[in-house]
Amino acid sequence: MDEQQNDINYGPLTGLIGSWQGDKGIDLAPEPDGEESHAYYEALTFEAAGDVTNAGKQTLAVLRYHQVVQRKIDDAVFHDETGYWMWDSNTNTIMHSLTIPRGLALLAGGQGPEQNEDGPTHTGTVKLEVSAKIDDPYWSIVQSPFMRDNAKTLAFTHEITLEQDRLSYSETTTLDIYGRIFEHTDQNELLRC
Repeated sequence: MDEQQNDINYGPLTGLIGSWQGDKGIDLAPEPDGEESHAYYEALTFEAAGDVTNAGKQTLAVLRYHQVVQRKIDDAVFHDETGYWMWDSNTNTIMHSLTIPRGLALLAGGQGPEQNEDGPTHTGTVKLEVSAKIDDPYWSIVQSPFMRDNAKTLAFTHEITLEQDRLSYSETTTLDIYGRIFEHTDQNELLRC
């Protein structure tokens, strides 16, 4: 990755760089006999990671991130996620790769906000939307045999709205679990630290 990170155009990802905290999270998770909802708080950090060039033709601006989510009721960490957000300025493609320590990784993608030759055309609000599906040839999901057989992830969508120092997100993971299809959802609003 390029060491001259100050010269890199991170485009629509620029506003994410920094540390964030939020305590308005709601997690709707599957249970064998239904569902349960948990209130949570989290810390989320995005770091400028430079750029990478693929096959001498594609250059991606890259952010590295780490997310730690804790239940309000007992402060237990129930989600720890690492990964990258990437932007291809030539095609205005946004990519989100993530790994969680349950034997699951994915690469989600989508189009970035509208651009012109001077950069993003947004004025204050940036919306990022990415998705992946188990059978998508481009934006797909990889999971361990255990997860495939017991809690198979079929699809993933992630939407972020960034307004200066406020970040809100909504995320849906479609699971085949406990003999049924379930939409596991998470949403929160975070403030820049």
